[in-house]
This record gives sequence, structure tokens and C-alpha cells, in this order.
Amino acid sequence: MSRVVTVAAAQVGPVERDTPRSDVVGRLVAMLAEAAGRGADVVVYPELALTPFFPRWWFADGDPELAGFYDDEVPGPSTKVLFDEARRSGVAVCLGYAERDGPHHYNTSVLVAPDGEVVAKYRKVHVPGHEQHEPWRPFQHLERRYFEPGDGFRAHRALGGVVGLAICNDRRWPETYRVLALQGAEVILIGYNTPLHYPPDPGQDRLASFHNNLVMAAGAYQNGAWVVGVAKGGLEGGVHSLAETQVIAPSGEVVAKAVTEGDEVVVAACDLDLCDRYRRTLFDFDRYRMVEHYSLLTSQRGVVPPEPQPGVGPTRP
Repeated sequence: MSRVVTVAAAQVGPVERDTPRSDVVGRLVAMLAEAAGRGADVVVYPELALTPFFPRWWFADGDPELAGFYDDEVPGPSTKVLFDEARRSGVAVCLGYAERDGPHHYNTSVLVAPDGEVVAKYRKVHVPGHEQHEPWRPFQHLERRYFEPGDGFRAHRALGGVVGLAICNDRRWPETYRVLALQGAEVILIGYNTPLHYPPDPGQDRLASFHNNLVMAAGAYQNGAWVVGVAKGGLEGGVHSLAETQVIAPSGEVVAKAVTEGDEVVVAACDLDLCDRYRRTLFDFDRYRMVEHYSLLTSQRGVVPPEPQPGVGPTRP
């Protein structure tokens, strides 16, 4: 008998800087109600779903506006109505938010079961951007100022299978999917905020959509896993961000995709048993992965000398 989990990818449109938190939560509740009505077992929201993508702005240490973007607990006071509705509807929730844990701050995603139990909490590992104000940019990307990296990837038993969590830039790194798949993850839930303009290399702008699908589809196919990528998109704070929320099968095929840049619920029935069609054939990890060779390769990292530069002597070891 197949194991099917119906996933609702709840894309969120722009959240402006002055939007009250209660208004944002109200939008999330409305999408949850729609998802439940369409038979969803879990609703997946994007990275930093409760706030604008505030790392695009510079804040001094101790700025009260910056402090207001963080939550000390989720589920918590500001999200109680969302999780009360989830419990009433019998739906699990995966929510991205800015976490404050004492003096520490993380870009976090939490998976909460329909009964309110926290199944998993994940803190973003691959934190991109920069630490200091860079005035040359049309907008900032100060994640490395406002968030610390998390401590790794862990798969969890949930939704009738094995689930992994990742956030935004994590999706660009192949080890994200492989580490989770090696732990048995059958579905990987990823929220993201991705501006269409990339100031360090504008030549990549035209490829934003292509690269977004490329990395998630490759991660799905090469690891025999379902991948659910959920965007916060549209024009927010003057910055246009990619939408294109999508659900990708272990074949690498997109089975459902958003058609707008605003609040939109994308639903797909994910047969977890489909994962084994790839993990027991092309990507049989136990049979075909040559782990004994990888240790040699990784130990040799960086041994190839750089190309000599005119007038520059060799680098000392």
C-alpha cells in the first residue's frame, strides 16, 4: 500500500515593513484553511514567513525595530491563532521565522504536528550575505549580521515517513540533500526568499528561476526524495523576489507550481514509496556510493597549486 502525504505549499506574497504581525498571521490562517479544505496533511510556509525579509536593511545593534522581527518561541503568543487553527483542522505546519534564543539569533524553521507537538526545529546552516553595511548595494543582504549558523541537518519521523528541513541558501548546496537522504529523508521542506537581482554578479539575474529549479530538482533526483520549495515572492520593500513555489518528485519532475507572486496554496499528493524506485536502482547508496574513495578526495582538497601570476612568487605552504 502506498504512503501518500498531501502537501500544501503556502506561498506568501509581500510583507511590508509596517505590516502588523496580526495581519500576516491572518493571511497564513486563511491559507491554512484553504489547504485543509483541499485535503492537506501539512502546510509549508516560506522562510521568515512572519516578517519582511529584514536582512535587506541595516540596523544598529539594539535597534528596537530589529528586535521586533524575532520570536522567542513558535508556537507562541504571536502565532497561537495559527496553530490553534491547525490543531482544529488536523493539519501539521512547517513555518519559517526569525528565532531569538537568549543572546542567540537564528533563521529557523519549525515542524509542528496537528496536536501542537514540535516534531523538528531546524536552524539554517548555509547563511549567505555579508556582516557589515555595504553602501554600494541597492539593498543589503545582512543575514550574516543578524543570524548565526545552525548546527546541522537531521531527518525526523513525521507525516507517515521521514522528513528533513532546509532553508533558502541551503538548497544550493548538494550536501544538504545528501546528508538528509543518508538519514532516510523522503520529503525535504524548503522555504526561501530570493531577490531577482543579485548585486555581486548581476549576470546571474536572468538565471534566478532556472537556478532555483535546477538545484531543487537535482537534489530531488540525485537523492530519491520529494522536495517542496516555498517562496515569499513579489515586490516587497522595493525588492522584487522570485516566487515559483513548486513541488518536485523524486524523478526531478515538477508536479505542482505556483502561477502568481502572491499568497497562493499549491497542493500535491506525494507518494513516499516513489522514493524507493530511485534509492533501490540508480541511486542505491549502499551499493553504488564509493565512500572509500571520497575520503581520499576530500583529504586532498586544495592541494592543486594556483596558477602562477606575473610578478607574484609562489605561496608558502
